[in-house]
Amino acid sequence: MTHIEDPALIESPDRPVVPMNDLSRAISRDRVALSGALANVLDSGHVVMGPNHDAFQQELGAYLNLDHVLGVASGTDALELAIKAVMPKGRNVVVTAANAGGYTSTAALRAGFVVRYADVDSDSLCLSATSVQSSLTADVGVLVVTHLYGNLTDITTLVEMCHASGIRVVEDCAQAIGARRNGRVAGSFGDIAATSFYPTKNLGAIGDGGAVLTNNQKHADTVKQLRQYGWSSKYQAELPGGMNSRLDELQAAFLRSRIPQLDGLNGRRRAIIARYTEASAGGPLQVMPAVGEHHVGHLAVARSSRRTELRAALVRQGVQTDIHFPYPDYKQPGFRPVSQSLPVTELASSEIFSLPCFPELTEGEVDRVCNAIGTLI
Repeated sequence: MTHIEDPALIESPDRPVVPMNDLSRAISRDRVALSGALANVLDSGHVVMGPNHDAFQQELGAYLNLDHVLGVASGTDALELAIKAVMPKGRNVVVTAANAGGYTSTAALRAGFVVRYADVDSDSLCLSATSVQSSLTADVGVLVVTHLYGNLTDITTLVEMCHASGIRVVEDCAQAIGARRNGRVAGSFGDIAATSFYPTKNLGAIGDGGAVLTNNQKHADTVKQLRQYGWSSKYQAELPGGMNSRLDELQAAFLRSRIPQLDGLNGRRRAIIARYTEASAGGPLQVMPAVGEHHVGHLAVARSSRRTELRAALVRQGVQTDIHFPYPDYKQPGFRPVSQSLPVTELASSEIFSLPCFPELTEGEVDRVCNAIGTLI
């Protein structure tokens, strides 16, 4: 799947395009395993919450060293269920960052809560104890921390600060699955976590999917009920706020086949970003580094005050780019935002753009991107 964002950028045999992503390459690489997974599901006769679903939950839990992995239909559903499961009684405000694509805003509003935004750290572009401190008022029940671009940001102090005020912490690990810090995985620092298996994610399905992650038995039990209508038993709706959100057998089987590859593919992403970082040294754009096991390189993100100009120059050399994410949530009418001004968030939203970064990029394509970066003046 190749998206050409500029009509003037047309691929031809003598002018190939370096794409932002090409899912067909990963599917081709994994075709034998994926075909076997498909046959397994068809032969089993189970299509929803069957043996592959249960095995996937156990296998991903073992990989992450987490007690509970609960498959659901999407990453956004996972966020909604996680927020509902931990929101303290008597509170109704969710605090989050405004620079992570709006997924938490969608989930929190759909759950019936109020969303408030905090600014982010100027280096990581993730929330920090310093950036959120003034936002943690008495009505806040949940803080959602997105490990943006694949960076498991250090939230130890932030979690301690929230817990001291009775605030629960939800980690959004959709871009950081497999990231580790001090022997702990993304998703193990807060009270509960959500992740996505959208096809472009580091651990991607061949369709939609997501999961809620936690070491807390009570939270896990709540999510199990909420993901299936709030049932305590079949047709007995006990918990309010229930929904129909289940990871189907086919996606679970596909994902099972890809778990063993995850560390290697994350390493490949880091290596690509390291090449870009080196190529950009001393130039007009800076590529955010992805060094160490705490960063799984979901996106290769560059920053420049000359974004429009530099993106156009890269396009002319056959390199696609994109912007993740161009609009702060509090500037999006669909989120019914309260007027805010967050200086770091706003500056970053005007400077960031993404370079091609997926494990199936060839060395020749990485060379082309590096050479294109090197020509920028």
